[in-house]
Amino acid sequence: MAGDAVTLVEVGPRDGFQSVGPFIPTARKLELIRALYAAGVRRMEATSFVSNSAVPQMADAAEVLSFANSLPGLDAAALVPTVRQAERALAAGARHLVFVVSVSEAHNQSNVRRSCAESLEEYARIVGLLPVGVKLRLSLSTSFDCPYDGPVAEAATLAMLRRVVGIAPGAEIAPADTTGRATPGQVAGLFREAAVQLPQVQRWAFHAHDTYGMGAANCLAAWNAGVQVFDASVSGLGGCPFAPGATGNVATEDLFWMFAGMGVASGIDLSALVAVADDIAKLPGAQTGGRVRDALNARACLLAT
Repeated sequence: MAGDAVTLVEVGPRDGFQSVGPFIPTARKLELIRALYAAGVRRMEATSFVSNSAVPQMADAAEVLSFANSLPGLDAAALVPTVRQAERALAAGARHLVFVVSVSEAHNQSNVRRSCAESLEEYARIVGLLPVGVKLRLSLSTSFDCPYDGPVAEAATLAMLRRVVGIAPGAEIAPADTTGRATPGQVAGLFREAAVQLPQVQRWAFHAHDTYGMGAANCLAAWNAGVQVFDASVSGLGGCPFAPGATGNVATEDLFWMFAGMGVASGIDLSALVAVADDIAKLPGAQTGGRVRDALNARACLLAT
């Protein structure tokens, strides 16, 4: 697919920020979202509507979403785990919802305090109340591995995919490597088999973590299997607060570097993105990762001497 465009979905303001302990002032969040937008980001998970007691970092979701929606051409999504939170998001003006469910029962219980079956019932209710014109994504956590139960069989993931696609065939579907333990062979194998079994899905996406250093490699494997939408977090910020040991998401700047080197456009300005990444790395409590930012900064320092 050389020469094609890739869509990088910036998840730093949601998946990244939620992993930061100290509350990030709302004005600071808006400043960083504006900077990401100025760097060329046009798809973003801007926030999540969740329990404020469970994830206090997201207590300002309505204000953050309102600001993101005001940026022309930005597809700003809000993650929701339940009908009640979906209703909150829609009341706040959400034009794109992301619903999350796990393949693993243990992870789903830890993440949203519900069984997988109960989450699927919530998903079906959300699909039923979704206003015309509101986009929908289904993010499938623990598609490859669970922090509690260990490796997840491909057959189990495919079975869950059939269930969620049956509820909303038109939704974008994003299997997630929640713990970062997947390998390129597993990722490519799942997407190829899913495309065969579920040809009605028009848009697949992939959410990678870089805990074992496989984030970019796994995204390349998904790309070679036909995926063109990838979640990434500026400066590799984030991780799953319910997955012990899971570090940051794959860094947006790392994916930019990989795809740009393949001649694949993303619409993002690397120098502007790295400047935002440097700024985000200064957030108190931020856990960052990735390689490209450090390499470019080191090179700049060398050239300056």
